Amino acid sequence: MSTVADVIVVGGGISGLTTALVLAERGLRVRVWSRDPAPDTTSAVAGALWWPYRIEPEAQVGAWSLASLRVYEGMAADPARTGVRMAAGVHGGERLAALGPWARSLEGATEVAEGLSVTLPLIDMPVHLRRLEELLAEAGGTVERRTVRSFAEAAAEAPVVVNCTGLGSRELVPDPGVRPVRGQLVVVENPGVDAWFVQADPASSTTTYLFPQPGGLVLGGTAEVDDPRTAPDPRTAEEIVARCARVRPEIAGARVIGHRVGLRPARDAGVRIEAEELPDGGLLVHNYGHGGAGVTVAWGCARAAAQLVR
Repeated sequence: MSTVADVIVVGGGISGLTTALVLAERGLRVRVWSRDPAPDTTSAVAGALWWPYRIEPEAQVGAWSLASLRVYEGMAADPARTGVRMAAGVHGGERLAALGPWARSLEGATEVAEGLSVTLPLIDMPVHLRRLEELLAEAGGTVERRTVRSFAEAAAEAPVVVNCTGLGSRELVPDPGVRPVRGQLVVVENPGVDAWFVQADPASSTTTYLFPQPGGLVLGGTAEVDDPRTAPDPRTAEEIVARCARVRPEIAGARVIGHRVGLRPARDAGVRIEAEELPDGGLLVHNYGHGGAGVTVAWGCARAAAQLVR
């Protein structure tokens, strides 16, 4: 028998879980409906370095990102439990003056020959998603495996529905402006790399990054718009390793231990945080379209969406 709910959040990735947690901590009875368990969501595949990457609208992204940064800084006090740690690294080719006003809030960021040296949250997503589910349960919320074919299904069981379905919004809303941006990663045994590195060109379908995570060194990557393939491409994997080895030569000989592919939920018009009335009088709140920065803006967007719940 289903429990009574004030809000049903559809989608159990990073956006859905953070939004549900914000609402539950406000005292609302919250249920999360997710087609997939958290380890099988797009969020679990993320390299998960905090940074506003491939996300619009620029005018709001900075505030959302900084709100999330403060949460992650607090969580980094217990990395084994939260999956969040503060890690030093370099953003290749970046300069503070070229970034938005939000960059002035990056403590200790310094310009070096290679780019911008800075300490940022680096998140082990499987551990982090598990912790969010634990916090949600402690706040009285529940997570249920359920495939939703229309928001009316959720509206029949709660007066407020929050849409955090990511790519699913293309069909559910429907919103044809939602499109996949394919990201492929390679995981290798870490040959001794302890600092992350990123060199990303937003106009390119390839990026170069390496993230030392507890389960191995995560190498990337790609940003292939409108490419829905979820199987790893062997040639792409070879190219990723070769690009990363140009940054750290020792990577060339590292043993490959895994491949990952995730489809970033981009939206032509940028993030949508908006409320609309449903035909039966219920309220539908949207929180989707986070592109390549869902983790980076999760808490800021969750709070903005929660403000629309009444």
